[in-house]
Amino acid sequence: MTSANLPGHPFVHYRRGTLCVEGVELGALAREHGTPLFVYSKAAMLAALGAYQRGFTGRKAQVCYAMKANSTLGVLQVFAQAGCGFDIVSGGELARVIAAGGDARKVIFSGVGKTRAEMRQALQAGIGCFNVESEAELDVLNAVAVEHGSTAPISIRVNPNVDPKTHPYISTGLKGNKFGVAHERTLETYQRAARLPGLRIVGIDCHIGSQITDSAPYLDALDRMLDLVTAIEAHGIPLEHIDLGGGLGIDYNGDTPPAADALWAQLLAKLDARGFGERKLMIEPGRSLVGNAGVCVTEVLYLKPGEHKNFCVVDAAMNDLPRPAMYQAFHRIVPLQEHTERSALLCDVVGPVCESGDWIGRDRQISAQAGEHLAVLSAGAYCVSMSSNYNSRPRAAELLVDGDAVHVLRPRESVAQLFAGEMLR
Repeated sequence: MTSANLPGHPFVHYRRGTLCVEGVELGALAREHGTPLFVYSKAAMLAALGAYQRGFTGRKAQVCYAMKANSTLGVLQVFAQAGCGFDIVSGGELARVIAAGGDARKVIFSGVGKTRAEMRQALQAGIGCFNVESEAELDVLNAVAVEHGSTAPISIRVNPNVDPKTHPYISTGLKGNKFGVAHERTLETYQRAARLPGLRIVGIDCHIGSQITDSAPYLDALDRMLDLVTAIEAHGIPLEHIDLGGGLGIDYNGDTPPAADALWAQLLAKLDARGFGERKLMIEPGRSLVGNAGVCVTEVLYLKPGEHKNFCVVDAAMNDLPRPAMYQAFHRIVPLQEHTERSALLCDVVGPVCESGDWIGRDRQISAQAGEHLAVLSAGAYCVSMSSNYNSRPRAAELLVDGDAVHVLRPRESVAQLFAGEMLR
């Protein structure tokens, strides 16, 4: 059997009936490192980044990877070495950026609940910009910066009230969301910020949501942003950069988001038409850089037929792959070995965690037997970064494949490590 790529996954393919990531067989990795196991393709990450970089050819632009999608140090290192900055939402994430060799001057600090300690940490590191999300935050950041003897570079995150047409849990740009400053109060908020001695205004920011598969919300948000830029600068407040956030979706199940370079061709045409083509641009992609670069390999433990429902019980669970339980999200599930002669069982793919919500896939045709392995695709984003130790389950190992080479990014956590920091009284 010849090599065949899976749709939407150019670096995941069957070679002679065996599923591979780049040049490495996943079955061999599962036997060596155990399961559940996360495997990432470096080539897939760099190819996704390349689409953005092509889209920005000849422009002043900075790609800041939104590391909440996947904050593993080895993943961050790939993007740092490729020249990326980072979008962070905590002091812990800033520490990870520094540990991975990232440049604090290319870091944007987002999030609605920054603490004073995190603000001090970021100022000490020489952070590039704070995305301020409320008027109250302006006052606190100003006080911290004055106390620190510095000025904090800021942009204000605008809530443009644009519907991204995505899952309500990952929509961030509507009036009912907690993020950003209301569109109607933006000018007044910038005027207030301009009067505070500890702040230095450098830009404007918006981010409307995640897993967006349509260009229209981006174009609507950009129009609203440019109207604000015009009004703010008319009041004598210059803005060095425009930050349009991230949120571009990936193909989980036949989804058809625009390619990054195609999307930015549309956005840049609008910027040019409105006279902002020379302005520095900042963007914060996350899922679109890592989502389809990752695979979770899991072993089939049991096939459990039932009167009303069949179950395929695997060793990966909601603590490893939280997206289905949290967002009712779809991940394709495929066997590591193609079995064209074997009939498939219609079943739910479920994990060992003691919750009815512990499912990986509903009503799937699964052709596998106990002891064989499955691959859960599109597992590079919001899986390991949201994983937990629920049911005292150690976190999975993570590997990076680079051609034929395999690098261990994180060894499997041991049970002893789960309670190493706890104490008996």
